[in-house]
Amino acid sequence: QVQLQESGGGSVQSGGSLRLSCAASGYIFDRNCLGWFRETPGREREGVAIIGTSRTTSYADSVLGRFTISQDNANNTLYLQMNDLRPEDTAIYYCAATTVQYAASWYCFARGPGEFIHWGQGTQVTVSS
Repeated sequence: QVQLQESGGGSVQSGGSLRLSCAASGYIFDRNCLGWFRETPGREREGVAIIGTSRTTSYADSVLGRFTISQDNANNTLYLQMNDLRPEDTAIYYCAATTVQYAASWYCFARGPGEFIHWGQGTQVTVSS
């Protein structure tokens, strides 16, 4: 069964760090794009970080240099290391996967959320000032 499950969210102070995990059962990390998105009532849904074929990666400008996406194929887990968190990072974070095969991260990032067919339930990240 293909399923995604996020964990690792929580509440932190501005400048703190969190590491999100996504158990990605049923996915082959070197074939599908996997990524992190976030949603908040005050902001449109946006891609945060995407990893694609050949471990290509793409990031939203707002998180570039602060967040790092990575994968552990042996444990079928996707990670998002979030450093120097800011209040504007507060959101529900979702991991998601495409059905497209062998696409570079830039392709999946440009296609947006619609390209990602499978989604986890989300994990809340709250950053206070």
